[in-house]
Amino acid sequence: MSLAIHLLGAPRVELDGQALPAPRGHKVWGLLAYLIRSDVGASRKHLAELLFQDAEDPLAALRWNLSELRRLLGNAGLRGDVPALSLEPTAYIDVKVVSLGTWAEALCVHNLDRELLEGMSFSSSPSFEVWLATERRHLQATAEAVMREAALARLATGAVTEAADLAGRLVRQNPLDENYQALLVRSLAAAGYGVGAARQAAACRELFMRELGVQPGATLEAAICTVTAMPTARPATGRTAAVAQIEAGEAAIGAGVLDAGLQCLRRAIVEADATGDAVLRARARVALGGALVHAARGRDEEGATALHEALAVGQDSTSPFAAAACRELGYVEFLRGRYERALVWLRRAAPLAGDDYAEQARIAIVHGSVLSDTAHYAAAIAMLRDAEAQSNSVGDVKQATFALSMLGRALLLQGDLQGATDALDRSVMLAQQRWTAFVPWPQSLRAEVDMMSGDVEAASERFEHAFALACQLGDPCWEGIAGRGLGRVAIARGDSERAVEILVDAIARCARLPDAYLWGKGYALDALCGLAIANSMPQAPAWIGEMQTLAARSGMRELTVRSHLHRAALGDHESQAAAQLLACEIDNPSLRALVGR
Repeated sequence: MSLAIHLLGAPRVELDGQALPAPRGHKVWGLLAYLIRSDVGASRKHLAELLFQDAEDPLAALRWNLSELRRLLGNAGLRGDVPALSLEPTAYIDVKVVSLGTWAEALCVHNLDRELLEGMSFSSSPSFEVWLATERRHLQATAEAVMREAALARLATGAVTEAADLAGRLVRQNPLDENYQALLVRSLAAAGYGVGAARQAAACRELFMRELGVQPGATLEAAICTVTAMPTARPATGRTAAVAQIEAGEAAIGAGVLDAGLQCLRRAIVEADATGDAVLRARARVALGGALVHAARGRDEEGATALHEALAVGQDSTSPFAAAACRELGYVEFLRGRYERALVWLRRAAPLAGDDYAEQARIAIVHGSVLSDTAHYAAAIAMLRDAEAQSNSVGDVKQATFALSMLGRALLLQGDLQGATDALDRSVMLAQQRWTAFVPWPQSLRAEVDMMSGDVEAASERFEHAFALACQLGDPCWEGIAGRGLGRVAIARGDSERAVEILVDAIARCARLPDAYLWGKGYALDALCGLAIANSMPQAPAWIGEMQTLAARSGMRELTVRSHLHRAALGDHESQAAAQLLACEIDNPSLRALVGR
């Protein structure tokens, strides 16, 4: 017998396609949603305080609601001091499909763009109300990510009208997202609606100027160029020419000659397509997609289209480059804070990599970075240590450098300053030797260790160097992280006015491109909110709201807790309770000490 739990829109449970009678009381639905979405087991005491603190006997109210839930779901466990759902593996849960399913599976969810427990409120349980608002934001963002994936995949396979329909839905839901606007323009142009694409681009420019006071960036302009490869002459030299073009393109990009490198890679796709070799066609597209993601700033969406094309022509099982394509798509999702979707791609990539240990290490580094961003620190640290060792074993210095930087950051956020120092010093040293363009990231994090150790002068020197190099490279992510540090230095020196200027500038820098690393913006907002509260600035509520929305939509759990603590500092007692609730799910002594204070 098939059980289906639908929590998006008006909640319901079905058995073999037939809706079961609804339980008495909407808190049963709240309890079910919490048990499904919570990362850790919750005790009866915790659940009673969360949902039934207004009852005369909260534990008795919980027992009654658990019995109602057992009646609704049948043999679903829910006993003992830590009640846990015990459902058959075949049970369907819509929110899990949206978060963990493929885009094709998630797109079939009936109420994909509807709200979690739509129409329900829990005013008598303020902590749960805050939790529910956070989950609603997060699931809305995840649903948008699914539709974006679907649109890119449809665009890559030539189903351009369907891609345009999906992109249109995204723009209607979130019109100020430049990536969604660019995707719609690209889809319309690919479908042959050139006038419509031009009108949409013009409407986007007008909207951004009216609402944000800025013009959209190069991503929108590039969207008019919809095809991955544009032949300039009839290909006639076959496989050898295709391989040569790939190697030449990768060498040019490695040497910093971006435009020439991209032209070679686009030409390689034309040559590869002429051979009919699926593996070569996939290889060329992975090369171009990876270059657009990593070397061409602001071009991640175009790169993602090429990577989807690689999967379409390579057909996973036959293409040795499918793992790389999935890993790169996961990396794009990681940068933009779509973490659950990133994990879907990374889990798909791992078995495809087989015994390619270099690729397995790359996958593990991105996976560990996702876990760190979402405050699963113990798992992140273990995975990043293994990835560094594996990168060293295959002689991949760049990946070892990357792994050490992310390992150092995770240790830093947990307050392990010695462990962070060791990892970050090694990362900086390797980057200075082999990867100058990466230096500002670990150097800024190393400066954070100096700040936490009380050595403001050493921190200032490192931040200044990192910021200068980041500006020379023109990398918004590195500029943002180093700029945040310089703001912290100004705070430590008592120059609050200058600190505000620096932090506002850092946030603008790290978000100036639509594919920049979103965690960096949240990290900088955290510092700005703390400063605004300390100086009783009138902008504090707006900045806290921006941080809270960003963290909740993406699933940055620690930054979500910190945003609630900032709001609590303004006198919101419900936010203090919510911070304590959410911090219980995060194993970070530094955060728990902060919540306790």
